[in-house]
Amino acid sequence: MNRPLRRLASVVFVAFAILAAGTTYAQVLAGPGYRDDNRNTRAILDEARRERGVILSADGALLAESISDPSDPRSFRRRYPQGPTYAHVVGVAATILADRGLEAELADTLESGRDATISGLFSALTGDDLRAHSVRLTIDDRLQHAAVEGLGGQRGAIVALDPTTGAVLAMVSAPTFDPNGLIGLTTDLGDALENDPSRPLLNRAIQETYAPGSTFKTVTAAAAIEVGGATADSLFPNPAQLALPGTTATISNFDGETCGPGDEVTLAVALIRSCNTIFGVIGMDAGAEDLIATAEAFGFNDAIPFALRGATSAVPDAESLVGDLAAVAQTALGQRDVRATPLQMALVASAIANGGVIMTPYLVDEIIDADGDVVDKTAPTEWRRATSPATARVIGDLMREAVDSGTGRNAAIRDLAVSGKTGTAEVPDGPPHAWFIGFALMDTTSPLALAVVIESGGDLGDDATGGGVAAPIARQLIETWVALIS
Repeated sequence: MNRPLRRLASVVFVAFAILAAGTTYAQVLAGPGYRDDNRNTRAILDEARRERGVILSADGALLAESISDPSDPRSFRRRYPQGPTYAHVVGVAATILADRGLEAELADTLESGRDATISGLFSALTGDDLRAHSVRLTIDDRLQHAAVEGLGGQRGAIVALDPTTGAVLAMVSAPTFDPNGLIGLTTDLGDALENDPSRPLLNRAIQETYAPGSTFKTVTAAAAIEVGGATADSLFPNPAQLALPGTTATISNFDGETCGPGDEVTLAVALIRSCNTIFGVIGMDAGAEDLIATAEAFGFNDAIPFALRGATSAVPDAESLVGDLAAVAQTALGQRDVRATPLQMALVASAIANGGVIMTPYLVDEIIDADGDVVDKTAPTEWRRATSPATARVIGDLMREAVDSGTGRNAAIRDLAVSGKTGTAEVPDGPPHAWFIGFALMDTTSPLALAVVIESGGDLGDDATGGGVAAPIARQLIETWVALIS
């Protein structure tokens, strides 16, 4: 072969090598990404042809189902009978937007395996059951609707759960959206929702963090008791204003007065009345390392193991606070750099209700096959121990007094043991977030733990407090729970 032909052959060989490499990359490496891209309408149409199992609430309410397309019996359309009520939990599937919620996380369980893929054909040949499976959640439909009604359209979130198992009994976020409007290939509604400044697609219960304000004083009290050896009767200085070391700033109580009469006040009175000055002192006495270690024992700075992906609640690194007593005092009040999701604060309340143990929160109770048989059931598991049983008991008793005669009085229910802690979290350049966390006890059943947060004061704006806005909502939810189990 002469030299020109050898050169031509080399060029052709290199060209084929480049073509083969490009084809391999496109089909093997990049192919799955192109296939699963939510802009790939073929993938959406293919998914629509797969039947999905139903999603049910704990008490049997239908939350999602697949219905046949009258014009094409081979295709299915997802329907959400409860509309916006479960939008953030159940989510939505087979849309031009990415799948959301449990529809995304449980897709492999819910979807039928009957398709023309190689894996689908192989499974059919080996006799695998390719029919869609269904899911029963832990959420009680009546409690979920009560939570939606309690929010009343105000921006915020509510989480309620069983402290003894971790089963989530209600989880709502507002504003919300109707998943039925997102089914199909149209993008107008999806674009509008994504661009809405109120962020209706955001699940505020798990994906948004807020300053927890005075609800965090339960954690600070735990640090004082667990590490500092304090008791409910321990005395602390009672200034009207607490000067923050190294600064010209001060901390004041809500009314600008001392925390009751006298130069000293007990831990019990400080928690019941939610006194900022006292808890600033308690935080500085505990110190940065013990305060942060206690918060981390409750789950801060750690991802919560949960079916839906959410934000991590955070407290500052202890090293960043060492030597900065002003920052420690503000952290002890749940301000400064402390951030928490409503789910995290519901778990704080559940720990106190459950003897200091936080159970792993879960949403899925059972997986059910096409014959109606339960093929998998969630077994409650312990996530972590936050406090000793004795510490949990002391704080729980003080939280009950806070509801009986303190800042949480608007959550009180006659002849029922309700324990709680309010929070009015300061927000830069805006109204405060209104919080309530707590739990209710009955002799005949497991407790109910919950967290309520209303963004930016809700309808009351600058005049909002946790006791005035969030506590009444908590009371309504607890009353519904009592009616369900009575």
